[in-house]
Amino acid sequence: MKAFVVAGTASGVGKTTVVLAIIAALRSRYLTVQPFKCGPDFIDGGHLALVANRAARNLDTWMLNAEANREIFARASAGCDVAVVEGVMGLFDGVTGSSEEGSTAEIAKLLDLPVVLVLDAGNSARSIAAVVRGFETFDPGLRFVGIVLNRVAGDGHYRMLDSAICQSSAVPVLGWLPMEADAVIPERYLGLHTAAEGIGVSTSTLTRLGNRLDLEQLLNATNCNQRLETAHTHNLDSKYEGVRVGIARDQAFSFYYEDNLDLLREHGAEIVEFSPLRDSVLPENLHALYFGGGYPELHAATLSDNVRLLRDIREFVEANKPIYAECGGLMYMAEKLATIEGQSYSMAGILPVAIEMTKSLVHFGYADVAFAHDCLLGKKGTAVRGHSFHCSRIIAHDPLHCAYRVHYSLSGRREEEGFAHRRVLGSYIHLHFRSNPALVPYFLREAGAARRLVGAQ
Repeated sequence: MKAFVVAGTASGVGKTTVVLAIIAALRSRYLTVQPFKCGPDFIDGGHLALVANRAARNLDTWMLNAEANREIFARASAGCDVAVVEGVMGLFDGVTGSSEEGSTAEIAKLLDLPVVLVLDAGNSARSIAAVVRGFETFDPGLRFVGIVLNRVAGDGHYRMLDSAICQSSAVPVLGWLPMEADAVIPERYLGLHTAAEGIGVSTSTLTRLGNRLDLEQLLNATNCNQRLETAHTHNLDSKYEGVRVGIARDQAFSFYYEDNLDLLREHGAEIVEFSPLRDSVLPENLHALYFGGGYPELHAATLSDNVRLLRDIREFVEANKPIYAECGGLMYMAEKLATIEGQSYSMAGILPVAIEMTKSLVHFGYADVAFAHDCLLGKKGTAVRGHSFHCSRIIAHDPLHCAYRVHYSLSGRREEEGFAHRRVLGSYIHLHFRSNPALVPYFLREAGAARRLVGAQ
């Protein structure tokens, strides 16, 4: 198997476009490509999955230990021709400025993968060689196999850049991509538009861009460490076979770690997807619901107007069945949601809170979570990691029972969170279940109790 990391000198240099172009071009050669995304990112991973036609997996050295990252990589890559890992931010950017923790560089070294470096050359000339040389020598533990120059003005500009880089660097330039309006993926306040809304760039355009690069040279230099291909994997006991977990998935709710869903499946749960935008009733015989994040605020009117489904969800709660809701899911569980334009919409009314959208991020970054009380996902004292990334806040609420104590890594702030009501748990924190796999069997035990309750009726 071939495998490599595509990293950037900074955020915004075009890593995602380059990765999508590479994947599209490789698939046009009838190769099976497994995509990965470094860091706590749902949106980029969704685009990678769409183009690769395979679910993308997240690799993260802050939320997950080394063994979990290796296992995720090995299991997802099994049987594939090429594994492509998109980095996060700049190559060396992580949790702090004093270490590589949480960085793309740390993941590349952990998995022993070579690096393709993407640079935004739009406003560069000979000085770009100094940037390349700096990245090339900053960490001797990394192996670079290629450079991709993005947003190049034309052939003459590229020849100047290539000449400058070749004089001081042994890393080959694999090619360049032009400034092209057709290759721009639309963005909004949390990043790119989601894959559920359409990628905004045609596969033919991406394939054409990818074929501008010297992919043969890249593939010839990127044999994967065989130790990873033969890594030990295991299947968990299917104690909860027959437990049906409803997953909200559409343009409003699409932010899920695929490994969270994998863990549910590995324990025997059946994943049943439904759309709060399009479905007027819940699927039959569900024992638990899981609402991920997304953009419910963009579809607030449609969600609010789907009164039959909202009634079904309230009846689900009244039947004492469990619901886990993250970020956008929390917003959907609220009584009211006010958009940035000031319009207010009724939501499910399950958690006694009102939420309004904000013009900037409220919390951003990794989060350590400790359970202050027993809750839907575990006993008091359980520790798990996740991340927070949202432009909304709770503006009014009745007394709330908070199950979490949260420590935000970036700001250092500590607060009570994790809002519990009956057998509903809502939070702004996106938890990665593989940071503490015990959460899944605990959740499924709660769902199993609901199944027995239904069976007894």
